[in-house]
Amino acid sequence: RMRRTDLALECRERLGENLPDGVTVEEKTGEGVTLTKIEVLTKEASLALGKPAGVYYTAAMEGFPGSDALTDDRLSFLVEALDALVPPAGGVLVVGLGNRAVTPDAVGPMCAEKVLATRHIDKATVRALSLPRLREVSVISPGVTGQTGMEAAETVAAVCAKIKPACVIAVDALAAAGAGRLAKTVQLSSAGIEPGSGVGNARRALNRDTLGVPVISVGVPTVVDALTLAGEAYGETDPPPEAKALAGMMVTPRDIDTVIDGASRLLALAINCALQKNMAPAELLGLM
Repeated sequence: RMRRTDLALECRERLGENLPDGVTVEEKTGEGVTLTKIEVLTKEASLALGKPAGVYYTAAMEGFPGSDALTDDRLSFLVEALDALVPPAGGVLVVGLGNRAVTPDAVGPMCAEKVLATRHIDKATVRALSLPRLREVSVISPGVTGQTGMEAAETVAAVCAKIKPACVIAVDALAAAGAGRLAKTVQLSSAGIEPGSGVGNARRALNRDTLGVPVISVGVPTVVDALTLAGEAYGETDPPPEAKALAGMMVTPRDIDTVIDGASRLLALAINCALQKNMAPAELLGLM
């Protein structure tokens, strides 16, 4: 039975030492954080790993920082990964995917609320207020199909057609295969995202093929499949038969509201820092 996960790092760990050709792995460590870069270069590697071709950065940390520690290596490593993925110029559309009313799924909308939107600020206003030069950023939270009757990908495609950004940054909650990844991991990828895939409710993908521009996904694992967790607890690949009642259930940390608050703040600050190079992190934090 395949363990359900959105994380390229867990897919890579599943393969052990048998890494196929076309997969490269690099790792660097800072204070309280390790950044792993996985590149999936070929179709064969994509099939073996179970992830679309692209670049995947995974930041594993001890936990999300409180507001008094938001400018340590956890932030700088995320900004470094975003710098490598986001085109250096042009407008950016930030999309907060997920359901604001469901706490484990709220990281996207809560992050979007804190991202600095600048597309409406004209050059005359920038000069009049003596603001630094700002990169054009638009922000939307398209909600979920059950709320709007529309796929998030349809809404994002319509906005992209109108404002023509250089890229999309899509922020969403993810599913992990191991409980140890919850509330301690951020994945950033050039391969886009398929909302809901980790919880068995896949919606239309957001990627270069569907939107016509690069799509950088940024995600935090907030749930783990209960059957996977049962198998992990019993030390088995497959959970015991008596655990079948857990099918379809997802498990989330008890303090998920605190986790989502910390994660959304860290991700928003990283996105703001990556996009607004002429402003210091402390200035951007003050605007969030």
